[in-house]
Amino acid sequence: MTESSTEVLDVAPSPAPAATGSVLRAVALAPFQARTWKELGYLIAAYLVGALGICYLFFGLGGGLLVAVLVVGVPVLALVILGSRVWGTVYRALVRTLLDTPLESPPPFRPKRGLIGFLTGAFTDLAAWRALAFLIVQAVLGVIVGYFVLVAIAVAVFTAISPVFWAIGRPMNVDADGVERQSMVQFDDFYFDTWPRVLGLGAVGVLGCFVLPWLIRVVCLAHRQVAIWLLTPTDRERMAHLRESRRVAVEDSAATLRRVERDLHDGAQARLVTIAMALGRAEDRVARGDDASDLIADAHSSSKEALVELRELVRGIHPPALELGLEPALETLSARCAVPVELRYELIARPSPAIEAIAYFSVAELLTNVVRHADANHVLVSVVPTGARLLTVTVRDNGIGGAPRPDAGIPGAGSGLAGLAARAGTVDGTMTVDSAPGGPTVITLTLPLVEPR
Repeated sequence: MTESSTEVLDVAPSPAPAATGSVLRAVALAPFQARTWKELGYLIAAYLVGALGICYLFFGLGGGLLVAVLVVGVPVLALVILGSRVWGTVYRALVRTLLDTPLESPPPFRPKRGLIGFLTGAFTDLAAWRALAFLIVQAVLGVIVGYFVLVAIAVAVFTAISPVFWAIGRPMNVDADGVERQSMVQFDDFYFDTWPRVLGLGAVGVLGCFVLPWLIRVVCLAHRQVAIWLLTPTDRERMAHLRESRRVAVEDSAATLRRVERDLHDGAQARLVTIAMALGRAEDRVARGDDASDLIADAHSSSKEALVELRELVRGIHPPALELGLEPALETLSARCAVPVELRYELIARPSPAIEAIAYFSVAELLTNVVRHADANHVLVSVVPTGARLLTVTVRDNGIGGAPRPDAGIPGAGSGLAGLAARAGTVDGTMTVDSAPGGPTVITLTLPLVEPR
C-alpha cells in the first residue's frame, strides 16, 4: 500500500467578514452621525432657499426679460444677473458650513466707468451667469428632488414610530363592509390592524431610517459637485486673476524701487554730498592752519542723520523687527502708532517670510489710514489662525467709518485698500472691508501661512 500524504496549506483568512462588518457598522451608525444631520439640514435649507430662488428667477429674470424692450428694462436685467452673485455667496456659505466643503469665491465684479461700462460688465460677467445657472439647477435639484427626499424621510420616520401612535391613538377606519378596524394605514383592502402587521410596518420604517442617510449623502454629493462646477472660478478666471496679481506685484515692486531711488537721491545721497563738501572745506582749513572743528561737527551731525534716514529706508524695505517674527514687528508698529493699539496675536506656527511681510505692511498702512482719516481713539489688531493653513489679520477701529470698498467702482476711492487687496491676492489671500457710516471700521485679511507655489 502507498501511504498518501496530505499537505496542509496556510491560507490567509478572507477579509470578507471584516469588510462586511465595516459595512454593517457604517449602516448602523449612519443615522446617528453628525454628518447625516448636517446634510439633512443642508437639504432643508437648500429646499427653502431654492424656493426663494425660483421666485427670484420668475419675478426678477422673467420680469426683466418682459421689460427689456423698454429703456429701463436693460439695467433691471443687468441687476438681476449680478444679483445671482449674492445667491452664489449664500450657497457657498451653506456648502461650507453644512457640507464641510469650502469653495473658492470667484473674482469680484469690477465694472468699467459709466453706465455703458457697468452694463457691459454685467452682461459679460461669467461668474454671475454661472450663479444664475446654479439657481436654475437648484430649482430642480434643491426643490423638486429635495422635496421627494424630504417626503421619503418623513414617511420613513412616521412609519418607524407608527406602532406607538397605533397603540396610543387607536385610530379607527371603516372598511367597505362597514366593519371598524383599528388601522392608520391601508393598502386597498389590506389593513394594518394587528400587532404583527403594525410591528412589521414599523420594522420597514426603521429599516428605511437606516437606508435613507445614504440617499441623503448621494443627493448632497450631487449638490456639492454642482456647486464646485458653477460657483467656483474657472481656470480662465484663475489665470486672469493670476495675471492681475502679477501685474500688481510688478507695479508694486516698481513703485517701491522708485521710492527707494527718490529717497536715496533726495535724502541720504544729498546728506552724504553735504558731508563730503564739509570735510573738504575742513581739510582746506586744516591745511591753512585754521580751526575746522565747526565743519567737522556739522559733518558728524549730518552723518548721524544720514544713518537714521538709511535705517528708515531699510525699515521700509524689510523691517528689522521681522527678523524676530511677526509678533515683535507688530508690537513695535503698535507702539509707534499715534492712536492706542491693542494687539492680539494667537499664531503658534510662524508664517513664511513673504506672508509676514504682507501682513506687516498691510497693518502698517491700515494704521496709517486710521491716524489720517478715522478720527479714532482705539484700534484692535488681531492675528489669529483660521484652520490649519490660513491666518486672519483684523484691524478694527472705533472711528467715523465710511471707508469705501476697494471694488466700489468710485474713481480714486479706496485706492490704498485696493492695493492691499491686490497685494493679498498675489498669495491667493482675500480682504474684506466693513465700514458703515458712523463706524466702526473692520478690515479683515485672510492669508495662507505659506505662500502658494
